Amino acid sequence: MIIDINDSSDARLRLYQDVKDRDLSGREGLFMAEGKVVLERLFASSLAQTVSVLTTPERLKGLDVSALSVEVPVYVVAQGMMDEIAGFPIHRGYLALGRYLPPSTLEACVGTGAARVLVLCGISNTDNMGGLMRNAAAFGVDAVVLDETSCDPLYRKAIRVSVGGVLEVPHFRVSDVTGTLRRLGLAAFALSPAGRQRLDEVEVPERCAVLMGAEGPGLSKAVMAECETVRIEMSGGFDSLNVATTSGIVLYHFCR
Repeated sequence: MIIDINDSSDARLRLYQDVKDRDLSGREGLFMAEGKVVLERLFASSLAQTVSVLTTPERLKGLDVSALSVEVPVYVVAQGMMDEIAGFPIHRGYLALGRYLPPSTLEACVGTGAARVLVLCGISNTDNMGGLMRNAAAFGVDAVVLDETSCDPLYRKAIRVSVGGVLEVPHFRVSDVTGTLRRLGLAAFALSPAGRQRLDEVEVPERCAVLMGAEGPGLSKAVMAECETVRIEMSGGFDSLNVATTSGIVLYHFCR
């Protein structure tokens, strides 16, 4: 449903106001997507519902809204008004509000057969979170598990960096990471520069989880004590890679 709006104070645009501030204060249970590719992934996602779209007349011409229900409002405003509403220049010209609707349980996602799960502990950097979620989607991970200290994958910047991958792989937050993996019958492999096995030596079981921690502190000793530890061989005096880069290498090995 295309709706032209000429007043930046229109109440229907309230949750699009001051985008960066709302990243901190929240959007009443909704998340914001940004950019054409991300919006089209949102429209097609089985994990999220599009609530509304905000764009400009020129950008609307290049946006495929055919997957949207006719009840979803597509608000169209002038570029200058869009920048005013958001509080900074929206060069991409596309914003949307969505609601995350994950599967009912983690158990439903991993089932009882072959399963690959990515587990993230202490990931607080939104760029890294976005890169990790992008790789999880690219390599076909069944689910992502987050500990209680990791940031929200539905933060606007994380969604953007993931190129919408966040909207393709279900994620679940748990209080007891290793206990959850045991309960689900998933073999746990923890990445660490001091890992006992080289990555290329790992024989990947049918049901498994790959655990990654934040750059610097990494995974806790308590978590690693309950896992098979794995390392990627380095040279040149380096002992590790960026966590998102590491995930791409590791998930290729585990998911191929």
